[in-house]
Amino acid sequence: MIEVVGIQKSFGDVAAVRDISFSISKGEVVGLLGPNGAGKTTTMRILTGYLTADTGRAVIAGENVATHSLAARRKIGYLPESAPLYTDMEVTAFLSYVGRLRGIPSDQIHAAIGKVVASCGLRSVVGRDISELSKGYKQRVGLAQALIHEPEVLILDEPTSGLDPNQIIEIRKLITDLGRERTVILSTHILQEVEAMCGRALIMRQGRIVGQGTLSELAALRTGKAHYTALIRAAEKSIREEIDQCHGLALHGIRAVDGNEWQHVELTGAANGNDGEKIFQWVVANGWQLRELRAEAASLEDTFRELTQ
Repeated sequence: MIEVVGIQKSFGDVAAVRDISFSISKGEVVGLLGPNGAGKTTTMRILTGYLTADTGRAVIAGENVATHSLAARRKIGYLPESAPLYTDMEVTAFLSYVGRLRGIPSDQIHAAIGKVVASCGLRSVVGRDISELSKGYKQRVGLAQALIHEPEVLILDEPTSGLDPNQIIEIRKLITDLGRERTVILSTHILQEVEAMCGRALIMRQGRIVGQGTLSELAALRTGKAHYTALIRAAEKSIREEIDQCHGLALHGIRAVDGNEWQHVELTGAANGNDGEKIFQWVVANGWQLRELRAEAASLEDTFRELTQ
């Protein structure tokens, strides 16, 4: 549904997007993740036809955004970071206006409004001016205007920006539900957004994609070490003296528990090594007792920090 090949975009001497390529299939919710200034918004604006790429190709549902812009935009629902609302309009009047702009026939406008009002949870605010609504409901109206023409692709730029925790949960659920029938790409710099809503993520840094894949695949991209914790019955001094026997692993930290009888030991090893077995053999060889051994799973935050710093 979305195919991007070799997109580049510069503003004067500043390269905002540098030769990025990716594809997103129907029914996927994919996060575009990166720190501020990474190129996320510029990428989305190119996908919507708002900006023209200097080089490369963006295709939406089979339509080239540059050469068949109107056809591509008919298949897109777009929610910018600041929802484009006329706040002096009543909710359904605004949606009717957007529907007419989107080319929905007059005899179908009422049904289209009813559908997005229901799917976006807006029934309780019908009849009210948009200016009277909370930010969460304004965001829902923004999603409704992006959905009213039943697009195949949703492009959402920071969809939960500025919302309170309850509103964030509501919008996350709404986007997840929408993603079952559509292709969704959403940009964010909030890691929890990707973990809560997305099956895959693209991580950008300084205009480039530095990692992409499922969350587990991204974890495998970490350039750092594997981390282990062990609960060992031994003297701290003995563990420190014998750490060299545990080939390839380094002692990262140690603290006493249970009255100094047991030590909580943190170890680091090779990212793809079989270090759990080494730790077990090291403990046995020294005649110690092992009560717990755990490999610490890499988090999306770990991956993000290593790929973007």
